Amino acid sequence: MVRPNIGIVNALIRITCGLALLSFSTAKYCKKPWRDSYIFVMILAAMKVGEGIVRFCPITYLFEQNDTYFFEDDEDDFDEDDIEVTYNPS
Repeated sequence: MVRPNIGIVNALIRITCGLALLSFSTAKYCKKPWRDSYIFVMILAAMKVGEGIVRFCPITYLFEQNDTYFFEDDEDDFDEDDIEVTYNPS
């Protein structure tokens, strides 16, 4: 089971925008079925609806994981003696 990593308001916005985009792209695809770009938009819109229902966003999860590892590595390598301070004489 995945833990929710987006809020309720964010989830409602994702569901609303996803359904609007899904209905728009479906209507356009019915008029021009030879356009493959509408299928791509439908897939992305369905993903947004699913993210809103489950309240889990994989992109947000990846950014949260990378953010913690990135800052933990930088703090270990930082040494205050390596900083050279220069002053502008003018």
